[in-house]
Amino acid sequence: MLMLLAVFAAGALALPLLVRVAGARAFAIAALIPAAAFVHALLLTPRVLAGSDDVGATPYESVEWIPQLGLSLSFRMDVLGWVLTLIVTGVGALVLLYCRWYFRDSSSPIAQFAAVLLAFAGAMYGLVLTDDLVLLVMFWELTSVLSYLLIGYYHARGASRRAALQALLVTTLGGLAMFVGVILLVVDTGTSSIAEILAVAPTGPVVEAAIVLLLVGALSKSAIFPFHFWLPGAMAAPTPVSAYLHAAAMVKAGIYLIARFAPIFALSASWRPITIGLGVLTMLLGGIQAMRETDLKRILAFGTVSQLGFFTVVLGYGTPDAALGGLALVIGHALFKSALFLIVGVIDRQLSTRDITELSGVGRQAPVMTVASFISVASMAGIAPTIGYVAKESTLAALFDDALRGSPWGIVALAGVVLGSVLTAAYGARFLWGAFWRKRANPSEYMPDTEWPDPPFGFLVAPVVLAVATLGAGIAAPALDTALHGYAVTATAPAGDGELLETGHLALWHGLEPALFLSLGAVLLGLGLFVITRRTGWGAKPRLLPFTAQDAYQLVMRGVDRLSVLTTGLTQRGSLPVYVGTIFIVVVAAETTALVAGEPARMQLSAWHTPLQVAIAPIMIAAGILAVVARKRYTGVVLVSVTGMGMVVLFATSGAPDLAVTQILVETVTLVTFALVLRRLPSRMGEHNASVGRLPRAVLAIAVGATMAFVAVLATGARVQTPISEAFPELAYKLGHGKNVVNVALVDLRGWDTMGELSVLVLAATGVASLVFVTHRADRLSSMSALPDIGTSTRVAGRRAQRRPLIETTDGVRFQTAENVGGPRAWLVGGQQMKPENRSILLEVIVRILFHTIIVVSIFLLFAGHNAPGGGFAGGLVAGMALVMRYIAGGRWELGAAAPADAGRLLGAGLILAVGSAVVPLFFGLAPLSSAFWEIEVPVLGHIEFVTSTIFDIGVYLVVIGLVLDVLRSLGAEVDRQAQEMRARGVRI
Repeated sequence: MLMLLAVFAAGALALPLLVRVAGARAFAIAALIPAAAFVHALLLTPRVLAGSDDVGATPYESVEWIPQLGLSLSFRMDVLGWVLTLIVTGVGALVLLYCRWYFRDSSSPIAQFAAVLLAFAGAMYGLVLTDDLVLLVMFWELTSVLSYLLIGYYHARGASRRAALQALLVTTLGGLAMFVGVILLVVDTGTSSIAEILAVAPTGPVVEAAIVLLLVGALSKSAIFPFHFWLPGAMAAPTPVSAYLHAAAMVKAGIYLIARFAPIFALSASWRPITIGLGVLTMLLGGIQAMRETDLKRILAFGTVSQLGFFTVVLGYGTPDAALGGLALVIGHALFKSALFLIVGVIDRQLSTRDITELSGVGRQAPVMTVASFISVASMAGIAPTIGYVAKESTLAALFDDALRGSPWGIVALAGVVLGSVLTAAYGARFLWGAFWRKRANPSEYMPDTEWPDPPFGFLVAPVVLAVATLGAGIAAPALDTALHGYAVTATAPAGDGELLETGHLALWHGLEPALFLSLGAVLLGLGLFVITRRTGWGAKPRLLPFTAQDAYQLVMRGVDRLSVLTTGLTQRGSLPVYVGTIFIVVVAAETTALVAGEPARMQLSAWHTPLQVAIAPIMIAAGILAVVARKRYTGVVLVSVTGMGMVVLFATSGAPDLAVTQILVETVTLVTFALVLRRLPSRMGEHNASVGRLPRAVLAIAVGATMAFVAVLATGARVQTPISEAFPELAYKLGHGKNVVNVALVDLRGWDTMGELSVLVLAATGVASLVFVTHRADRLSSMSALPDIGTSTRVAGRRAQRRPLIETTDGVRFQTAENVGGPRAWLVGGQQMKPENRSILLEVIVRILFHTIIVVSIFLLFAGHNAPGGGFAGGLVAGMALVMRYIAGGRWELGAAAPADAGRLLGAGLILAVGSAVVPLFFGLAPLSSAFWEIEVPVLGHIEFVTSTIFDIGVYLVVIGLVLDVLRSLGAEVDRQAQEMRARGVRI
């Protein structure tokens, strides 16, 4: 199970590349992964069924995750998990295969869609099998995020974006409430294992609160009132998403959670009122609205809402009979509703419409699809011999028996289910009539038949297979009864008189029992209701209620927006001095309070450690004072950099060469960044808005400086224990196999800190690029040719050509050929695009000579950093400085030639390497970020050592280069381009 979960993750990562090579055919290859998981679950069937009598036989895998918290990556396949696994993987494989024909246009952006859909299948696979509640929450939220991406696939459409955001907000809000309930339950029971919690069956006020919060999460995920409105809106997604997420997988997550805990919580004070009350209401609301829709997908969507209410009632009821029938209902729904959604997708793709008022006579032209639809709708309505009939009759029998015993909730559940079944038959008939029947244009004549182009054979494979499975599962009811018995017996909720209810059976024929007549009556009444509503035109009338749950959602969102605008208007006034001043005032107040209220201070001061500090300190102080009084922005920045360079000397003379190297590189890059920004600002400070309140600012500045100096002095004398840093050299060599303490600490001993810092760097780079590029994250410079005069047919050809010498001619720059071999050579190709007054031939020569050497030095620092000064951060900054040189010497075109790669991809590749080096040890039973060490004697080369933490350092190296490149392309190249466009339009800048 763990290995298959890893295969899902690896497949999702590799799928975009496969789509680029194979196009839509890659979906068929991707379907092999869930198909393999489906076969694996089938092979485990004997063990799963044996485990229902002997828990020790149940398939179970576990790997320690966070031992200190008792958390592990544990997965258990009991009967309930086995059923949901077969649904998730079986339907998932068919839906992925269906996508092969659904996405006919190879130009559509399906690479990300394919990867996200496969990743979603993997997340659902983990969710239904995990035995750890905390891990379940993680999979739960992962499905919410992935569903957001899938629903918003048509991101150019406002409706898709709104539907995706709505689904994300609703399900995430419920997930947060559920997480609180999980924490309460884990704290109360002392374990996060689901199996152990079920065995303990905890009770008490804390558990009651946890139950309510768990149900909030389940109801929001499964679109139960008042959260039901997000599911119909999610129909803006492509049809395969609707078939998989909103019929077979995602919406079943909440039902799964209810089914998982109903056996022990069904008799708690809040369980049945919530599950049965809201379930019945949802079933009726969804059924009524489905009768009023004209879009085939929305008919199925509201029908799904109704069915989910049905499942909530039955599986939440908590008796063995209801548990047996409810689980059969879940299987049947996954089969027939997925088939119906996929059939709607075929109609939509072939006819470009789903409106039942525009369809007529399709049934006679598409007999195979029509038969599959009739079978699926028959199962949905509960007509023999489908699995829907078997499950519904078993459910009605269970609720009828409990109602006869005088159970109030049994009576409510039975009445609600019967009424809901009437509506189910009615909107099922409406779907068939709307999709396949001939319709009348007026009482005397029929509409012309809709012309039906036959779809590819493979397009119908998935819905036909699901329809056949619907029939097969109904005929195989006795075998299904045996398989599901292991879950049914876990529900031991007593009847009203204290006796334990006996488990019923799934069968096609139970005799002339009340359940049969209830089921038959519901179908006949439903068909009659459909005829009445069609003839009276009831479904075409305006909505019944003036206010709906969707309106409530919109009202809440508008309120949040207005509150945020009000809050922002009051607190974010657009004044940077006010923001910084507020922060400083809080710092001074907080630190002063802590110092005054704390113990008496103990100070240990030394005048200096080395005589050089006496010479450097006055220079730093003078630079700081001059920076305060400087009137020009660039002068102030340079003076501030002087203080930073002073720190370089202090680090170097205090035995910290790594810090010195890093500091000087950071100061240099920072100075360049400031210079890029200051180009678009007035040269003199206060030129437009003069500084005011100088005295208060001076007082605050002195207060902050004095406070921080006092804190630093106190910190030096506050230590009473031996510092941990004294053990770092030994730890670095024994644990990290390196002699450079700083680098080993960054990539090994304190790797999690560095991981967080990398995330901050990526976010910072993305933020800067987003502010400058505005409309898109990626820049276009990496795809620009550095030689616009050269008409290469492809980028590959251009790259190959750039390896040849460049010749400067009277009409531009050309590659060296036999005709121009005597021409003068160009040092930097980008220099040809710069204005003569901005060009320096001397600088171009120096940069051309030094660039490759600096890159080699950066790589040396990267790999030498484990045992000598350097490392990924320092090496990345050195490589970044080489790019800075190319940009300064040759402008933005030269930067495109020097780094023909997207900065965002470098950032992503670096982060993937770093995260990968943290995750890979998990597959070997080790803690995250564990490192391995190899050493070998190689002839000629001698003794070679390699530590896997070097891979993490390479990730750091790429992230730093990506950050510098992003800054250069956004604040440098993009600003240059915008300025050039403004000058071309005659705008003064």
